[in-house]
Amino acid sequence: MLDTMAISSATPADAPALKNLLEAAYRGDSARQGWNHEADILDDERVAPGEVEALLADPAVTILTARDSGALIGCVAVTRKGSAMGYLGMLCVLPTLQSGGLGRRLLDSAEDHARALGLAAMEMTVIDSRAALIAWYERRGYAFTGETRPFHELRPADAETGPQITFAVLEKRL
Repeated sequence: MLDTMAISSATPADAPALKNLLEAAYRGDSARQGWNHEADILDDERVAPGEVEALLADPAVTILTARDSGALIGCVAVTRKGSAMGYLGMLCVLPTLQSGGLGRRLLDSAEDHARALGLAAMEMTVIDSRAALIAWYERRGYAFTGETRPFHELRPADAETGPQITFAVLEKRL
């Protein structure tokens, strides 16, 4: 499969398929078919209605997609945070295709894209209880910065009633 896979930038027409992929990879029973999910931690939608469309319209964001025979099978987002820092987010692969090297290819593509933008470093946030995922990123050169961020910074409406989750901040020099 990886031999026929193509990675390219998403377009606005990809928004519905991207939302479906993100929900399938991160939430619900479909996500439990893979190792990299949040289904046992969170049970809401991974992205709000309109969020993918807003990201695709933001000039600071590039969403890279992986396709096999035209079907969307993975994605990753790179957001320019400043002149030298990028943010890596939404890295996911269809659960039934996880552990086959596609996540690594998407990560490499995201880092290459960030370098092409002139970025010197990439950061990301990972739910701090996801030790296996943090270890996966550490094996790829990301390191814990010592910083944590509360979940409600990303979703202020959940500050008092939502899950009390903390993100670990990881960073890699590119």
